[in-house]
Amino acid sequence: MTLNDPQITEHLLDDLLDNCANEPIRIPGAIQPHGALLTLLETDWTVQQASANAWQMLGIARDVQPGDSLARWLGPSLADALRAAVQENADLDSLDPLPMAFGGQAFDGLLHRHDGLLFLELEPVATQASMHGLGPRLTRTLRRLQSAKSLDELYAISVAEIRALTGYDRVLIYRFQEQGHGQVIAESATAELDAYLGLFFPATDIPQQARELYRLNWLRIIPDATYVAAPLVPALRPDNGAPLDMSYAVLRSVSPIHCQYMHNMGVCSSMSISLLKDDRLWGLISCGNREPLQVPHTLRSACQTIGQVLSMQISLLEDQQIQRQRLAKHHMLDRLSRAMNEASDDVYHGLLEHSQALLTLVDASGVAVVIDGQVHLIGQCPSAEQVNALQQWLQTRARPVFETASLGAVFPEAQAYSHVASGLLAFSLPKPVANAVLWFRAEVKVSVEWSGNPQQSKRGVNDRLQPRGSFAAWEQQVDGTARTWNAGEVYAVSDLRRSALEADLSRQVLREKDAVRARDELVAVVSHDLRSPLTVIVMQCGMMQRVIAADIGPSSKRLNSAIDTLQRASARMTRLLEDLLDTSRIEAGRYSIDAEPLDISQLFEDAWSLLTPLALHKFIDLTFSAEPDLKIVADPERMFQVLSNLVGNAIKFTPKAGTVSVTAAAAAEGDDVVVSVVDSGDGIAADQLPHVFERYWRKREGNPSGTGLGLYISQGIVKAHGGELTATSQQGVGSEFRFTVPRVALMP
Repeated sequence: MTLNDPQITEHLLDDLLDNCANEPIRIPGAIQPHGALLTLLETDWTVQQASANAWQMLGIARDVQPGDSLARWLGPSLADALRAAVQENADLDSLDPLPMAFGGQAFDGLLHRHDGLLFLELEPVATQASMHGLGPRLTRTLRRLQSAKSLDELYAISVAEIRALTGYDRVLIYRFQEQGHGQVIAESATAELDAYLGLFFPATDIPQQARELYRLNWLRIIPDATYVAAPLVPALRPDNGAPLDMSYAVLRSVSPIHCQYMHNMGVCSSMSISLLKDDRLWGLISCGNREPLQVPHTLRSACQTIGQVLSMQISLLEDQQIQRQRLAKHHMLDRLSRAMNEASDDVYHGLLEHSQALLTLVDASGVAVVIDGQVHLIGQCPSAEQVNALQQWLQTRARPVFETASLGAVFPEAQAYSHVASGLLAFSLPKPVANAVLWFRAEVKVSVEWSGNPQQSKRGVNDRLQPRGSFAAWEQQVDGTARTWNAGEVYAVSDLRRSALEADLSRQVLREKDAVRARDELVAVVSHDLRSPLTVIVMQCGMMQRVIAADIGPSSKRLNSAIDTLQRASARMTRLLEDLLDTSRIEAGRYSIDAEPLDISQLFEDAWSLLTPLALHKFIDLTFSAEPDLKIVADPERMFQVLSNLVGNAIKFTPKAGTVSVTAAAAAEGDDVVVSVVDSGDGIAADQLPHVFERYWRKREGNPSGTGLGLYISQGIVKAHGGELTATSQQGVGSEFRFTVPRVALMP
């Protein structure tokens, strides 16, 4: 069925056009008629549904119907051969194409499983003459792709080779941009066709649901867009009454809207090869022909292989390009890092002393350095008041590094100063520190060439959704946009932020009277506790690289395992860093809390939910009890951190079948609540008890993986609340940790 088919009424066409973006393209209920489709139940090997053209194309008697056995449809010998091939090959991709013949006509049999069914798609094979010499030629092409030294060379080889292999009039590479639209970045076409190279296509040309299907399927082909679709018989699945999900079917019928789009573009046949990076749709190799063109499966597979290798090479060359950009910033980053470390005042004053290097680092036209709320401006910048407002907004974004080339689009107040700050690249430090560095780029008046007017894309009479009719180049003036920050510049800012954090942390430690000892201990903890996780990360990254290099298909189990290990190691590293940062804040007297009324029973309930599994693992009797209606004034997150640390330690150092009890009661005197954690463990030696709240104390046996910061941080949190944390212990009997916290004042 086509848009010109008389069976489509004007009313039906209106409905199709109005619902294009939400059209059920996965369940069209029909196929393209250049092949035939059968769906099978492998439990009894019966045919569930068939395309309406299957009887004639395969020469099957009309008395054979869906629900009959596969043997009735294909004949006993062919059915047995198919069944044996499927049962002997767990990976159906290794069978494609499965040679089959009906009435003297050769067919390629394509198999896949989905949604509980086996799909058998059959495409007639016209001739094998065009396949002569394909193997050696494909090998040469892949070698050329792997030896390409630049992305442009890589793209040019791909489009030229695919066009030569297939005979399409035009082959282009279309890359998706962050905003959703795409740009043609490479093209090979006959001289008679208009050039699309460099043109942008609006995001509405490829709806999101269509992009998802491109991500799931490496290849999509439409040999003749003027086809009349072959519906499924019966229309719905007999087993569940639902439409057949054809997401992975090669023959799946396409949207009539897309066929009309192709017609408007002057194309009668098309093929798309997906380009993926990190399992995301990076772009497409799009092939078009003015006349119908049937590309055999074997040749399509060769093109798919080119697309897969191209995807890998794009990732490799882009990563190499980013690495070169990053290395180019290395010496300047070292210079700025030294300046922060050597600054006599705040570390950020060191950046101010090297203002030109700070601008050059990311090729910015202006930079603002915010130090304890005071704004220092260098070059072309918004006013100090505007920078302060922008910094406050950035603090709400919860992103260590923020970058945009169109600041006014995400922060409307910035439109007032777009002439100096349309581009923003910034980093800030975790609260409560207000320090930040913000780089600006001025607005660049540019013209963007679109393939047709994007404002009119798919809009027609009465604002009705319809295929775009014009693809003539259309120029648009773009305002409020700066040059895009490249990956190397973003990495440079991330590296500078890390250096700033390290320098600031070192400065805080040095301010302490025991600075030398604290620094040495900090270095010892970092080198000891982070060396193993970092080593694991490096090794697993190497493993992933080897797997990716050896397997161009979906991720293997080894890769999943490596990623899981990587995540666990990274999580441990994050916990260690959080402890170190908490320690530095306590040491520098900058630890802050957000206290609020808190129901102690709720706090106990949350702790019980988290810690009970640990206790059950050791058969420990863990109990929580509190006086009724007891409320405290505390920071919920920090107080939970103290309680979970104390109870977690008690469970860790209590032998199996022991007891741990947690109680809370109003203090006999004063306005405090006393929380007590008592265990029946081995206790703490008398000579060690005075040191339990010191940094890095972890003398107790059975705690080789601890950082020695838990009790120190817990004491700092309690003190920040105005309370006190103490410990008593008797070896062979157990230990008790008690802390006080302010009680919510009782109403008179």
